[in-house]
Amino acid sequence: MHIGVISLFPEMVATIAEYGVVGRAQQRKLVALFTENPRDYAEDVHRTVDNRPYGGGPGMVMKFEPVAQAITAARAAAPQGSPVVYLSPQGRVFDQDEARRFAALPGMILLAGRYEGVDERLLEAHVDDELSLGDFVLSGGEIAAMAVIDAVVRLLPGVLGDDESAAQDSFMEGLLDCPHYTRPEVVDGRQVPDVLLSGDHARIARWRMKQALGRSYLRRPDLLEKLELNDEQRELLDEFIEEQRK
Repeated sequence: MHIGVISLFPEMVATIAEYGVVGRAQQRKLVALFTENPRDYAEDVHRTVDNRPYGGGPGMVMKFEPVAQAITAARAAAPQGSPVVYLSPQGRVFDQDEARRFAALPGMILLAGRYEGVDERLLEAHVDDELSLGDFVLSGGEIAAMAVIDAVVRLLPGVLGDDESAAQDSFMEGLLDCPHYTRPEVVDGRQVPDVLLSGDHARIARWRMKQALGRSYLRRPDLLEKLELNDEQRELLDEFIEEQRK
């Protein structure tokens, strides 16, 4: 997958390809990360990429011309079908469904804004989509871009050592993940649930689904509201709720 990032701080974004899942994916040539810096397209000696907003007000706005040229360069290097996505508080909230959608594309170009944002005409002329991590403000779009990259890359075939790892992540079935345990069997007087030691894979799968449903019920009931549970899931959730009342 081809991933381009347009940023005033390309070195910051590039660090994601030095570690962990994304780093291994790039080493295996499953993903290629490229950056474009709008300052490289500025026309003055100071490499100016921002100016005061029309109408007054605080802060600065990223200028149309250098960012547009950076996007054009990024598009030229990317395969067809790679959308330009602006990381913006006004965008659609990025979630696991969005991560799956982008993982199916040949590439994507992420635009990381700074200051008060970018000239609106740039969005109208050069941006295909807008995404947000949530209702909070960051100093720039780089951290948001890195989060999107990590979420998408881990879904690409062959990136994780075990493809089931991604399939069992939180939100993959619209639910929070179940609890996980590892050795030793007893820690600080707390023991691993017996079912996980049973070797009965059907019981373990049922327990994990019940815990995922229960955690979502307790912590993120909004997730359950979006799902249409099957009969087994309804039964498991009812069991979980009844156990909580005891």
